[in-house]
Amino acid sequence: MTIDNRIQVVLIDDDPHLRQALSQTLDLAGLKILPLAEAKGLAGQLERDWPGVVVSDIRMPGMDGLELLTELHAQDPELPVLLITGHGDVPLAVQAMRAGAYDFLEKPFASDSLLDSVRRALDLRRLVLDNRSLRLALSDRNELSARLVGHSAPMLRLREQIGALAATKADVLILGETGAGKEVVARALHDLSSRRNGPFVAINAGALAESVVESELFGHEPGAFTGAQKRRIGKFEFANGGTLFLDEIESMSLDVQVKLLRLLQERVVERLGGNQLIPLDIRIIAATKEDLRQSADQGRFRADLYYRLNVAPLRIPPLRERGEDALMLFQHFADEASARHGLPPHELQPGHRALLLRHTWPGNVRELQNAAERFALGLELALDNNTPDGGVGSTIEVVSGGLSEQVENFEKSLIAAELARSHSSVRSLAEALGIPRKTLHDKLRKHGLNFADAGASSHTDDLD
Repeated sequence: MTIDNRIQVVLIDDDPHLRQALSQTLDLAGLKILPLAEAKGLAGQLERDWPGVVVSDIRMPGMDGLELLTELHAQDPELPVLLITGHGDVPLAVQAMRAGAYDFLEKPFASDSLLDSVRRALDLRRLVLDNRSLRLALSDRNELSARLVGHSAPMLRLREQIGALAATKADVLILGETGAGKEVVARALHDLSSRRNGPFVAINAGALAESVVESELFGHEPGAFTGAQKRRIGKFEFANGGTLFLDEIESMSLDVQVKLLRLLQERVVERLGGNQLIPLDIRIIAATKEDLRQSADQGRFRADLYYRLNVAPLRIPPLRERGEDALMLFQHFADEASARHGLPPHELQPGHRALLLRHTWPGNVRELQNAAERFALGLELALDNNTPDGGVGSTIEVVSGGLSEQVENFEKSLIAAELARSHSSVRSLAEALGIPRKTLHDKLRKHGLNFADAGASSHTDDLD
């Protein structure tokens, strides 16, 4: 069992009267405390990045304050530990300070002295953890680059934004088209945050039937509705202490949006059919492929929820805006697929590169990954219905062999790709390729390509 991250002060004293008095002082100051009668076992209940401080008496039966200090600092040397000393124990307190205690208070002490020391220690702890998160984000930059592949300016900017937001507690709204990698970004935000040891729960709101969405998200008590025979813990509660990624948030009904707004504002959840408000320590990352502002203007999305979510937006650029990132991503996924299937890797040929750069990728990274998988398996590199000018797509086969064979295949691929575009005549096709019309006819015959199949005219009066 670990101590909840919402606990700010663990107070340890074997004297029940003093423990009660100090607990009351800290509680009245608005601090969340956990009073304990003994120190044994505490270190095992505290995670390394626990955001609180420890206040302990020095002289106690069993484990004393100095032993506790040594055990806690073996786990995290930067955890503030405040020690309480009795009259005549000042030399012992000096020894404790040399061992790394944050402060010591000699009995009797004023309540204000305790509160001042605890608050300063909490401020120091927050600073330490913020710096720790920053160092983690900096050390993980290579890992982030491996997850979000690309050197284009939009991707460099996105990785920079992720690094800045990951170390904060802010909820995030991810904006991106289908297949752009919204869950990859959400996972990166979680893994680079102080919540990385907590759960990461991903749920697609658009895939949930309207009849079960509230139970799935918020949970329910027995008898809450017909068929609810036992308690169910909802996704929000299950993600407590970690991150919940809510994709396709635009598909949520207005009624569910009201409950989500309350959860975001109050950080509590109430199961269906229940009366208990359950506190949550949770980060919400929402994602959408729609313009939520426009949806709010049209009454399909609550404006107050939009403004609550839009504090920290992250836009994932579509693949068509990322230039040669498509080539880097394609080779990355193809190499992964080759290794997975135990196949030798295929190198991208010039014809492949031209086709990949011309494609507009309506399915974004997901579409590209599927194409790379086919390529790795030795199948045709076929991209459908989405050349920039509305053509019908094109195909390039995986090629091998000597230089002359690769040149022939490259020439065929370029003519085939241009042939797939909507040209009105042989003349326009020849002009696009930069060759005489007679040469074009010769190459069409050589490569077995048929201009007429593309739906354009090829009258002989086009020839010179």
